[in-house]
Amino acid sequence: MDLYEYQARDVFESHGVPVLRGITATTPDEAKQAAADLGTPVVVVKAQVKTGGRGKAGGVKVAKSADEAAEKAEQILGLDIKGHVVKKVMIAEGADIAEEYYFSILLDRAERRYLVMCSKEGGVEIEQLAVERPEALVREPIDPVAGLDEAKAREIATKAGFDDADADKLAPVFVKLYEVYTAEDASLVEVNPLVKTGAGDIIALDGKVTLDDNARFRHPDHEALVDIDATDPLELKAKKLDLNYVKLDGNVGVIGNGAGLVMSTLDVVAYAGEEFPGKPSPANFLDIGGGANAEVMANGLDVIIGDEQVKSVFVNVFGGITACDAVANGIVKAFEILKANGTEPKPLVVRLDGNNADLGRKILDEANLPGLERVDTMDGAARRAAELADQA
Repeated sequence: MDLYEYQARDVFESHGVPVLRGITATTPDEAKQAAADLGTPVVVVKAQVKTGGRGKAGGVKVAKSADEAAEKAEQILGLDIKGHVVKKVMIAEGADIAEEYYFSILLDRAERRYLVMCSKEGGVEIEQLAVERPEALVREPIDPVAGLDEAKAREIATKAGFDDADADKLAPVFVKLYEVYTAEDASLVEVNPLVKTGAGDIIALDGKVTLDDNARFRHPDHEALVDIDATDPLELKAKKLDLNYVKLDGNVGVIGNGAGLVMSTLDVVAYAGEEFPGKPSPANFLDIGGGANAEVMANGLDVIIGDEQVKSVFVNVFGGITACDAVANGIVKAFEILKANGTEPKPLVVRLDGNNADLGRKILDEANLPGLERVDTMDGAARRAAELADQA
């Protein structure tokens, strides 16, 4: 889960990272009051969207009075920045910036460790800097067991070209940011820019934090960080039903048991779709898990059929812990739920194999469900689901 800047600021502050005060606003009047409450000669009105390039898009503006803050907020609210409509701004204290730096901690999956990146050149597109002047960006691997202490942090600062005085000031901040990364189970903590003020203080002026949703069970407080308005309603519904669901852009709904099988199914459906004029493709990822029962199957179908983009559904199950008869009963139950809700079923292609496959097929055949077809092979079922979606 990506955090908004104001959320990252709050998380930083809770871990002792030096930040400036900031107040969120959703209307120009609220922005005016926020600027007045801050009481500083200069404030910055910053669009709160989960994308970069806000400054270039006009989403960051300086204001020198409360009235001007309201004017700037009115210009920013409703702005479309890379497909993200601004619904909230943060009114932040202005800073006396002497120098801008870059610092981040991220998960290096390939090397199975953390990676710290640091540069004396902050406030720029870091990707561009990494390509054009890679020597200006220090990349330092961090052993998750050893962690990042002040000695290591000072070493990183020195490698980045900071003198001893600045390295001494930066090192404790680096350690605090690492604390944010580990304590909050993040996969990314980025500060751009990390600034030195005219008085010589180090401040995290902007922050980007990505939290690992797999660790959310350890952080009940993270639930409050979820932006309900920005989350796809189907993903919210699936989450409440405890389903492993991700919305995609296609029109063939996909259900499978086991992440590997579902990923393979997405590939097979995408490949099969190339054969047809409309190029049908997967509409979602949905893994009902290895021990799913009939109710889980019914919930999964209910979510997928509720997606207006879906024109057909492919249920691909290899019975193991989840026996195929349980899956078949789930499909029957799902049709009953949909009928009771007045929902029209969509063409459904089912492939069952493995544990109790014959019994599962028998259950579906006897149920004679409208729009349901059984196909015995994975390739054949994917092709049929793509064909049905193309014809819809």
